[in-house]
Amino acid sequence: MKKVVMTKNTFAVIFSVCAAAIGLSACGSSSSSSGGSGKSLTLVAYSTPQAAFEKLIPAFQATPQGKGVSFKQSYGPSGEQSRAVSNGLHADVVDFSLEPDVERLVKAGLVAADWNRNPTRGFVSNSVAVIIVRKGNPKHITGWADLVKPGVQVVTPNPFTSGGARWNVMAAYGAQVREGKTPAQAQEYLKALFHNVVSQDSSARNALQTFVSGRGDALIDYENEAITDKQKGEPIEYVVPKDTILIENPIAAVGKGAGAATAQKFIDYLVSPAGQAIWAAQGYRPVISGVAAAAKFPNPPGLFTIGALGGWPKVTKEFFDPETGIVTKIEQSQGVSTAK
Repeated sequence: MKKVVMTKNTFAVIFSVCAAAIGLSACGSSSSSSGGSGKSLTLVAYSTPQAAFEKLIPAFQATPQGKGVSFKQSYGPSGEQSRAVSNGLHADVVDFSLEPDVERLVKAGLVAADWNRNPTRGFVSNSVAVIIVRKGNPKHITGWADLVKPGVQVVTPNPFTSGGARWNVMAAYGAQVREGKTPAQAQEYLKALFHNVVSQDSSARNALQTFVSGRGDALIDYENEAITDKQKGEPIEYVVPKDTILIENPIAAVGKGAGAATAQKFIDYLVSPAGQAIWAAQGYRPVISGVAAAAKFPNPPGLFTIGALGGWPKVTKEFFDPETGIVTKIEQSQGVSTAK
């Protein structure tokens, strides 16, 4: 079956992101290092939390700390957004899918090295990897094993542009290890899984749109995406596998000065009980205790973190290295682009 892949080069991403979400006047060299006046914040984020920020930003603006603060917003694939900021796209706050996407900005001197030395370890929202299926679950998909059966068409984003896709890969791999398989057997599972993948969009949001439009039998995605679209009335259901990964999404202030100070106030609100209640209402699992809505989320018995697989530095090298990565080789063997 022919693979469908959507990719963009970095310069095209910077231009389209700026033109569509921020305005061409915001493009050019980044002023993140010096900061702004603090009365306007530019939020650069991965694709999926856009709906949540539609609720969170007005709520923050209604507080004394957020009074009079305006926002510019940009959403897109996590890796592409991170590279765009590193290459000059202005940002005051970044909210990415993966911790390495923030660390790229630390290395670029745009984010403080201690960005994650706080009670939430730099995370603003949690989720888990789930399997979204058609209403009625016609293929009777109940877990990871069903995704590699003959005739099951799987949708997942491209792991070389999408942070969500990397979470999906590690959820699938880690679940095999949790079930007692060897690393080699877990790698064979990934090969079989990608053999059944029929679409690899650039972001988790685009992959969801592809699935909702009728492509595929199953979509690996964030739990919050499944909850949100089910609430919208989309004809979908979702399965929370008994073994799955805890998805931890980082946030950080960029630069210094008044802009960074206001950015930190916004971040503080996002991880406050009031902010986390809004996240939870949008399908995200709270990163702090004491949020009443946390009780509505199921607790998979085999829930694990990326730390159980060695952490992102190890995983990124082992699975996604552009030359030697396990997933790189799987994708290339099937004729799928691994270009960023």
